[in-house]
Amino acid sequence: MPNYQKLYTKEDSVLVFIDMQPQMLFGVGNMDRATLVNNVTLLAKAGKEFKVPTILTAVETESFSGYVWPQLLDVFPGQEVIERTSMNSWDSMEFRKAIEATGRKNIILTGLWTEVCIAWAAIDMLAAGYTIYVVEDCCAATSPAAHEAALSRVVQAGAIRLTTIAALLEWQRDWARKEHYSNLMGLLKQQAGAYGAGVEYAYTMVHHAAQSAVKPQVVPKKKAA
Repeated sequence: MPNYQKLYTKEDSVLVFIDMQPQMLFGVGNMDRATLVNNVTLLAKAGKEFKVPTILTAVETESFSGYVWPQLLDVFPGQEVIERTSMNSWDSMEFRKAIEATGRKNIILTGLWTEVCIAWAAIDMLAAGYTIYVVEDCCAATSPAAHEAALSRVVQAGAIRLTTIAALLEWQRDWARKEHYSNLMGLLKQQAGAYGAGVEYAYTMVHHAAQSAVKPQVVPKKKAA
C-alpha cells in the first residue's frame, strides 16, 4: 500500500517525465512556459545527480506532439523514450514494465497536461499500490482552473503535491552528506531562481568563494580635457 508517512529517498524513488513535447507546451495556459522548461530541466539534472531511475515517455511524436524537448534529452543522452498512442501512460505495457523493472514504489511524477496525462496516470498508479508525488510546477495544464481541478482530483485519490525545490531537496535531506553537495549547489545557482541567487551570495559574500561568473570589467572614466 502507498506509504504517506515516510520521506522518499534516492534509493526508493523513480522520476517520470510524461510528454514534455512542443505541441503539449503550446497548450499550456496556467504558467510561464520558460519557467516550466527551467523547472523540468533542473529536476532532471538533480535526478541524474542522485542516480534516481528516470523514465521518459512521449505521445504521438511524429503525428502530433513533436519530439521531447532537447533540454530534457540532453540530460539523458541516448535514453529510450517510451512512445505511446494512449493519453494515459499506465495503459502502455512498455511504461508499466519500465516502472515495475525499477522495483520501486515512490513515483515522482511530472508532465503535460496535468488534467489528462498526469491525473489519469496518477489515479491508476495509486490504485496499483504506488505512492505518487506530483511535482506541480513541473506539470502544466491548459488553464489555471484545469491545473487546480486536476491537482484536487489526484489529491482526493491519494497523491501528494510538492514543488521542484522541495522534490530535489528531499533527495539531499542533510547538508552533511557531501557526496552530491557541490554538484547540487552548482545546479541551484544556475537554475533555482531566488534560491540560487541566495546560494551564490552565501558562497561569495559569506564564504568568500570565487564568483561563478567573470566579474564585469569596469571601464575608467576619461578625464576631462
